[in-house]
Amino acid sequence: MKKNIISKIGFAVMLLLSVSACKKLDLSPTDAFTNETYWTTTEKANTVLNRAYQQISNSGLFFSQEALSDNAYNGRGDNNGAASIAAGTYDQSLGRFKSEWFDHYAGIKTCNIFLENVDKVTAMDAGLKARMKAEARFLRAWHYFLLETWWGDVPLVQKDLTIDEAKVIARTPKAEVVTFILKELDEAAADLPVNTSLAAADRGRVTKGTAIALKARVLLYDSRWAEVVTECEKLIGNTANGTYALFNSYEGLFLPQNEYNSEVMFDLEYLPPSVGSRSYSDFRDMAPISVGGRLNAIAPTQELVDSYLMANGKKIRDNGSGYDENNPYVGRDPRLTNTIVYHLYQWKNRDNSLKTIYTKPGTDPDPSHFDEYSPGATSSPTGYYTRKYFDPTSNVADFGSGLNLILIRYADVLLMYAEAKNELNQLDAATWDKTIRAIRARAGFTAADALNFPATGQASLRTTIRDERRVELAMEGLRVFDIRRWKIAETVLNGWAHGAKFGAPGVDNGYIRANLRTFDANKNYLWPIPRDERAINPNLTQNPGW
Repeated sequence: MKKNIISKIGFAVMLLLSVSACKKLDLSPTDAFTNETYWTTTEKANTVLNRAYQQISNSGLFFSQEALSDNAYNGRGDNNGAASIAAGTYDQSLGRFKSEWFDHYAGIKTCNIFLENVDKVTAMDAGLKARMKAEARFLRAWHYFLLETWWGDVPLVQKDLTIDEAKVIARTPKAEVVTFILKELDEAAADLPVNTSLAAADRGRVTKGTAIALKARVLLYDSRWAEVVTECEKLIGNTANGTYALFNSYEGLFLPQNEYNSEVMFDLEYLPPSVGSRSYSDFRDMAPISVGGRLNAIAPTQELVDSYLMANGKKIRDNGSGYDENNPYVGRDPRLTNTIVYHLYQWKNRDNSLKTIYTKPGTDPDPSHFDEYSPGATSSPTGYYTRKYFDPTSNVADFGSGLNLILIRYADVLLMYAEAKNELNQLDAATWDKTIRAIRARAGFTAADALNFPATGQASLRTTIRDERRVELAMEGLRVFDIRRWKIAETVLNGWAHGAKFGAPGVDNGYIRANLRTFDANKNYLWPIPRDERAINPNLTQNPGW
């Protein structure tokens, strides 16, 4: 809940960064207030940089992102195109493509304006100016990373374009964009401070460790395993680039009193509704109806629930696991309870009292049976709700919250490291212990079979690491990127997404058929260039299959 970075920007800066609904890449200022007259003080420069932080992303994208994957289902409306994309029922005109393309290039424009003009502020401290430039370069790299991840080849814009330039610019090959991103992150890291040196007022700004972690993620998505190892080793046990560690509680990691803890490396900053205008209420459409939810829009799937291990370290279908299909939530990975709400879940209210959640039809003693699964109702279409990111300090009426949303955390660095070491066939007990074992121990596992290194070979370890990523990062919006880079989307996004065992007994063993998905590997691994963008600029070629 950051006060500084997300402060409300002034009208003059809104004019400086004003955008046109029909011209995306140029976004040229049209007011008399110009770059030549604006850049006079450090405070004004900082206001523009703060605007760039505001443009990183938003809560709607963060929460709906999981429904693009096999982890969740968007069953009400089409939030940020999640239902259409997951089901494979979209085309070039989908609003999500147009808005995300626009938003990333708007963020890039802000960074370009800042970088082109900040030197006009002659009275600024040189060290502060270098740091602020590094922040802007990181944020610009962040936008390009997402652009090339979704679309592949995209226009690489390193200056503030004129309208005429924006109408003819062509797409830059993905490899060149990635090279640019990596160079920017290297050079930004050199001028960024370590996390422990930030003043309290600057918490939430990017640091040296943030840049290194993002570089590792960019390399991970490009399967450059040796380089991933190099970047992760700059952060694991290396305080020269920042001091990071797993927070001592998986549940507590996502609570407001623990913001800016040792695990958080980069997050979306928000303010409580009582303090400022930058807050969100998305969780009211994810929480159980009986505790104040409005309706269920984003629901975890049975496929996600099934991916959680038993407490003894075995998969639910393994011999000797102890899994009971009629009592499926007992004896499971503790992260299941910290993430997903299931039948007979003990929901902890804002006052720490407990409420039993009934999702199985015909079981709730309350005649209103708000949370019970019922096709077409406002309740969850899968029989599951979400617990992770519930803010106990949020507004009762609408779940209005200022809880920051984590984009990169140290657990992901450990998981990236384990994956890269395994792909290089170098994963040993020592690496396992400081990555997977550490993550599982923090989660609450105590059984030796769950914690000890399983010398089962590279292929088996690959499955283990991928499953660990899935449950550790569940409902945080990263699963969609994983299934795409692993090239398994055509497997996990073809066929039915399921819910709890509340369906017809003779169909799919009684598990709810929630949503039929289709993924065409020949075209769906890249999004189509938005139709409106190509209408403005005919030099924007289209991706294969579209």
